[in-house]
Amino acid sequence: MAGGYYRTGDIGSRDEDGYITYVGRSDDVFKASDYKISPFELESALLEHEAVAEAAVVPAPDELRLAVPKAYVVLAAGWEPGPDTAKVLFEHSRDVLAPYKRIRRLEFADLPKTVSGKIRRIELREATAAGSAAEYREEDFR
Repeated sequence: MAGGYYRTGDIGSRDEDGYITYVGRSDDVFKASDYKISPFELESALLEHEAVAEAAVVPAPDELRLAVPKAYVVLAAGWEPGPDTAKVLFEHSRDVLAPYKRIRRLEFADLPKTVSGKIRRIELREATAAGSAAEYREEDFR
């Protein structure tokens, strides 16, 4: 509680008409090239594609941008992990997201979850920091 309000850790914005838009959790939002990135928005965009059953986005270290969005993806039935599927998902990301929000790295993996089914992002952030040979990079598909 703070000032009589319950602080959830969620971030939102209200437009001039009073509509509220959910941005994400304050502990999940990260900066890439000085832009604030909400994993929730990127995950929602990925889930629009028929190949994606589940997705989680975390920051990945980058020399130029300091951090870039990396997606961990669980594929839907009938889709195989590999460079062809990665290319399709990078193209989808380019089509539906602003350039600064695009998915720049991608890995096909099961998502670690809590007992209640919430994605354990801390484990994904740790795995990303450790590096992975199974990662696909957007720049490899241009």
